[in-house]
Amino acid sequence: MRLVYRSALAIAAIALIPQVSTAQNEASRSVAGGGISIPGWAGKIDPKEEAAGQVLANSKLAKEGNDMRVTTGPAVAYWNSANKASGNYTVKATFKELQYMGLNSHPHPYGIFVAGNDMGTADQTYLYCAAYGDGTFIVRGFGPAPFQMNGRGPTANGAIHKAEGKGSSVTQEIAVSVKGDKIDCSINGTVVGSYDKAAAVGAGKLKSTDGIYGIRFAHNTEAIVSGFGVTKQ
Repeated sequence: MRLVYRSALAIAAIALIPQVSTAQNEASRSVAGGGISIPGWAGKIDPKEEAAGQVLANSKLAKEGNDMRVTTGPAVAYWNSANKASGNYTVKATFKELQYMGLNSHPHPYGIFVAGNDMGTADQTYLYCAAYGDGTFIVRGFGPAPFQMNGRGPTANGAIHKAEGKGSSVTQEIAVSVKGDKIDCSINGTVVGSYDKAAAVGAGKLKSTDGIYGIRFAHNTEAIVSGFGVTKQ
Protein backbone atom coordinates (compact mmCIF):
# COMPACT_ATOMS: atom_id res chain seq x y z
CA MET A 1 0.00 0.00 0.00
CA ARG A 2 2.86 2.36 0.84
CA LEU A 3 4.44 1.63 -2.57
CA VAL A 4 1.19 2.47 -4.37
CA TYR A 5 0.91 5.73 -2.41
CA ARG A 6 4.46 6.76 -3.30
CA SER A 7 3.87 5.92 -6.98
CA ALA A 8 0.74 8.05 -7.01
CA LEU A 9 2.66 10.98 -5.57
CA ALA A 10 5.40 10.60 -8.18
CA ILE A 11 2.87 10.53 -11.01
CA ALA A 12 1.13 13.61 -9.64
CA ALA A 13 4.43 15.48 -9.39
CA ILE A 14 5.39 14.59 -12.97
CA ALA A 15 1.96 15.69 -14.19
CA LEU A 16 2.55 19.16 -12.77
CA ILE A 17 5.85 19.74 -14.62
CA PRO A 18 4.47 20.46 -18.13
CA GLN A 19 1.99 22.98 -16.69
CA VAL A 20 4.78 25.00 -15.04
CA SER A 21 6.98 24.79 -18.12
CA THR A 22 4.17 25.98 -20.38
CA ALA A 23 3.45 29.00 -18.18
CA GLN A 24 7.07 30.12 -18.14
CA ASN A 25 7.68 29.50 -21.84
CA GLU A 26 4.63 30.86 -23.57
CA ALA A 27 5.07 31.39 -27.29
CA SER A 28 5.70 34.90 -28.59
CA ARG A 29 2.71 36.20 -30.45
CA SER A 30 2.56 38.40 -33.55
CA VAL A 31 1.38 42.00 -33.12
CA ALA A 32 -1.12 43.25 -35.69
CA GLY A 33 0.26 46.20 -37.66
CA GLY A 34 3.72 45.57 -36.21
CA GLY A 35 6.99 47.19 -37.21
CA ILE A 36 8.76 50.47 -36.45
CA SER A 37 7.00 53.71 -37.36
CA ILE A 38 9.31 56.22 -35.63
CA PRO A 39 11.86 57.72 -38.07
CA GLY A 40 15.49 56.96 -37.24
CA TRP A 41 14.71 54.05 -34.95
CA ALA A 42 15.75 50.43 -35.51
CA GLY A 43 15.42 47.18 -33.64
CA LYS A 44 16.51 43.58 -33.35
CA ILE A 45 14.74 40.65 -31.75
CA ASP A 46 16.56 38.12 -29.57
CA PRO A 47 18.47 35.26 -31.26
CA LYS A 48 16.17 32.63 -29.73
CA GLU A 49 13.19 34.47 -31.22
CA GLU A 50 14.83 34.45 -34.64
CA ALA A 51 15.54 30.73 -34.28
CA ALA A 52 11.84 30.19 -33.57
CA GLY A 53 10.90 31.94 -36.83
CA GLN A 54 9.91 35.30 -35.36
CA VAL A 55 10.69 38.55 -37.20
CA LEU A 56 11.10 42.17 -36.11
CA ALA A 57 7.77 43.14 -37.72
CA ASN A 58 5.97 40.92 -35.19
CA SER A 59 6.63 43.55 -32.50
CA LYS A 60 5.62 47.20 -32.69
CA LEU A 61 7.25 50.56 -31.86
CA ALA A 62 5.07 53.60 -32.48
CA LYS A 63 4.87 57.26 -31.54
CA GLU A 64 2.10 58.27 -29.16
CA GLY A 65 2.09 62.03 -28.63
CA ASN A 66 5.47 62.85 -27.10
CA ASP A 67 5.87 59.27 -25.93
CA MET A 68 6.55 55.86 -27.47
CA ARG A 69 4.33 52.80 -27.27
CA VAL A 70 5.95 49.38 -27.45
CA THR A 71 3.92 46.23 -28.01
CA THR A 72 5.65 42.84 -28.32
CA GLY A 73 5.62 40.10 -29.94
CA PRO A 74 9.09 38.69 -29.73
CA ALA A 75 11.58 40.08 -27.19
CA VAL A 76 13.30 43.07 -28.76
CA ALA A 77 15.72 45.96 -28.32
CA TYR A 78 14.93 49.32 -29.98
CA TRP A 79 17.33 52.20 -30.56
CA ASN A 80 18.21 55.26 -32.60
CA SER A 81 21.84 55.17 -33.76
CA ALA A 82 22.13 58.89 -33.02
CA ASN A 83 21.63 58.15 -29.32
CA LYS A 84 25.16 57.50 -28.06
CA ALA A 85 26.73 58.02 -24.64
CA SER A 86 30.31 57.80 -23.43
CA GLY A 87 32.27 58.39 -20.25
CA ASN A 88 30.03 59.08 -17.26
CA TYR A 89 26.30 59.29 -18.05
CA THR A 90 22.78 58.33 -16.98
CA VAL A 91 20.06 57.08 -19.33
CA LYS A 92 16.53 57.29 -17.94
CA ALA A 93 12.91 56.72 -18.96
CA THR A 94 9.52 56.08 -17.40
CA PHE A 95 7.64 52.92 -18.35
CA LYS A 96 3.89 52.61 -17.81
CA GLU A 97 2.61 49.07 -18.20
CA LEU A 98 -0.98 49.82 -19.10
CA GLN A 99 -2.37 46.40 -18.19
CA TYR A 100 -0.14 44.28 -15.99
CA MET A 101 0.16 40.80 -17.55
CA GLY A 102 -2.38 41.90 -20.14
CA LEU A 103 -0.58 40.00 -22.90
CA ASN A 104 1.06 37.22 -20.91
CA SER A 105 0.52 34.59 -18.23
CA HIS A 106 3.29 35.79 -15.87
CA PRO A 107 5.26 39.04 -15.26
CA HIS A 108 7.55 40.18 -18.08
CA PRO A 109 10.26 42.89 -17.86
CA TYR A 110 11.00 46.11 -19.74
CA GLY A 111 13.73 48.71 -19.32
CA ILE A 112 16.81 50.62 -20.46
CA PHE A 113 19.87 49.34 -22.29
CA VAL A 114 23.26 51.04 -22.61
CA ALA A 115 26.70 50.28 -24.06
CA GLY A 116 25.32 49.11 -27.39
CA ASN A 117 27.90 48.16 -30.00
CA ASP A 118 27.51 46.45 -33.39
CA MET A 119 23.76 46.92 -32.96
CA GLY A 120 21.60 45.14 -35.49
CA THR A 121 24.21 42.45 -36.16
CA ALA A 122 24.75 38.95 -34.79
CA ASP A 123 27.65 40.38 -32.75
CA GLN A 124 25.72 43.15 -30.99
CA THR A 125 26.54 43.78 -27.33
CA TYR A 126 24.63 45.76 -24.70
CA LEU A 127 23.65 45.78 -21.03
CA TYR A 128 20.12 46.32 -19.75
CA CYS A 129 18.26 46.95 -16.50
CA ALA A 130 14.60 45.96 -16.57
CA ALA A 131 11.73 45.96 -14.07
CA TYR A 132 8.79 43.63 -13.58
CA GLY A 133 5.39 44.74 -12.34
CA ASP A 134 5.66 42.31 -9.43
CA GLY A 135 8.39 44.32 -7.67
CA THR A 136 11.47 42.60 -9.09
CA PHE A 137 14.23 43.49 -11.56
CA ILE A 138 17.00 41.96 -13.65
CA VAL A 139 20.30 43.23 -15.03
CA ARG A 140 21.52 41.27 -18.05
CA GLY A 141 23.89 41.64 -20.94
CA PHE A 142 24.45 40.34 -24.43
CA GLY A 143 28.05 39.86 -25.37
CA PRO A 144 26.71 38.66 -27.93
CA ALA A 145 25.78 35.58 -25.87
CA PRO A 146 23.68 36.49 -22.80
CA PHE A 147 25.31 36.96 -19.40
CA GLN A 148 23.88 37.68 -15.95
CA MET A 149 24.76 40.46 -13.54
CA ASN A 150 22.29 39.92 -10.68
CA GLY A 151 21.93 36.15 -10.62
CA ARG A 152 19.82 33.65 -12.50
CA GLY A 153 16.42 35.01 -11.53
CA PRO A 154 14.74 38.36 -10.85
CA THR A 155 15.65 40.17 -7.61
CA ALA A 156 13.02 41.78 -5.39
CA ASN A 157 13.41 45.34 -4.14
CA GLY A 158 10.98 47.50 -2.17
CA ALA A 159 11.56 50.49 -4.45
CA ILE A 160 9.99 48.72 -7.42
CA HIS A 161 6.28 49.32 -7.81
CA LYS A 162 3.91 46.37 -7.71
CA ALA A 163 0.76 46.20 -9.78
CA GLU A 164 -2.43 45.80 -7.76
CA GLY A 165 -3.40 42.85 -9.90
CA LYS A 166 -3.65 41.47 -13.41
CA GLY A 167 -4.97 44.13 -15.76
CA SER A 168 -4.10 47.09 -13.53
CA SER A 169 -1.51 49.69 -14.53
CA VAL A 170 1.94 50.03 -12.97
CA THR A 171 4.66 52.63 -13.61
CA GLN A 172 8.44 52.38 -13.15
CA GLU A 173 11.12 55.04 -13.63
CA ILE A 174 14.24 53.17 -14.72
CA ALA A 175 17.78 54.55 -15.06
CA VAL A 176 21.18 53.10 -15.85
CA SER A 177 24.22 55.13 -14.80
CA VAL A 178 27.87 54.67 -15.70
CA LYS A 179 30.24 56.54 -13.42
CA GLY A 180 33.89 55.81 -12.78
CA ASP A 181 34.30 52.06 -12.36
CA LYS A 182 30.62 51.42 -11.52
CA ILE A 183 27.39 50.67 -13.38
CA ASP A 184 24.23 51.37 -11.38
CA CYS A 185 20.65 50.33 -12.05
CA SER A 186 18.11 52.64 -10.38
CA ILE A 187 14.37 52.17 -10.24
CA ASN A 188 12.03 54.85 -8.92
CA GLY A 189 14.96 56.85 -7.61
CA THR A 190 16.65 54.03 -5.70
CA VAL A 191 19.81 52.18 -6.73
CA VAL A 192 18.67 48.56 -6.78
CA GLY A 193 21.87 47.13 -8.24
CA SER A 194 25.49 48.35 -8.43
CA TYR A 195 28.15 46.49 -10.40
CA ASP A 196 31.85 46.79 -11.13
CA LYS A 197 32.43 47.89 -14.71
CA ALA A 198 35.20 45.28 -14.93
CA ALA A 199 32.60 42.53 -14.39
CA ALA A 200 30.62 43.66 -17.43
CA VAL A 201 33.37 44.52 -19.92
CA GLY A 202 35.67 41.96 -21.49
CA ALA A 203 35.79 38.78 -23.52
CA GLY A 204 32.30 37.41 -24.11
CA LYS A 205 30.71 40.49 -22.55
CA LEU A 206 30.56 44.21 -23.41
CA LYS A 207 33.11 45.79 -25.71
CA SER A 208 32.84 49.01 -23.72
CA THR A 209 30.38 50.96 -21.61
CA ASP A 210 30.45 53.59 -24.38
CA GLY A 211 27.89 53.11 -27.12
CA ILE A 212 24.27 53.31 -28.21
CA TYR A 213 21.48 53.45 -25.62
CA GLY A 214 17.89 52.38 -26.08
CA ILE A 215 15.00 50.37 -24.66
CA ARG A 216 14.40 46.65 -24.30
CA PHE A 217 11.19 44.66 -23.85
CA ALA A 218 10.53 41.00 -23.14
CA HIS A 219 8.05 39.13 -25.33
CA ASN A 220 4.27 39.62 -25.11
CA THR A 221 4.47 42.94 -23.26
CA GLU A 222 3.09 46.46 -23.75
CA ALA A 223 4.02 49.79 -22.17
CA ILE A 224 4.25 53.52 -22.81
CA VAL A 225 7.77 54.98 -22.65
CA SER A 226 8.15 58.65 -21.70
CA GLY A 227 10.99 60.97 -20.73
CA PHE A 228 13.59 58.88 -22.53
CA GLY A 229 16.99 60.56 -22.66
CA VAL A 230 20.56 60.85 -21.40
CA THR A 231 22.29 63.13 -18.91
CA LYS A 232 26.06 63.58 -18.88
CA GLN A 233 27.73 63.49 -15.48
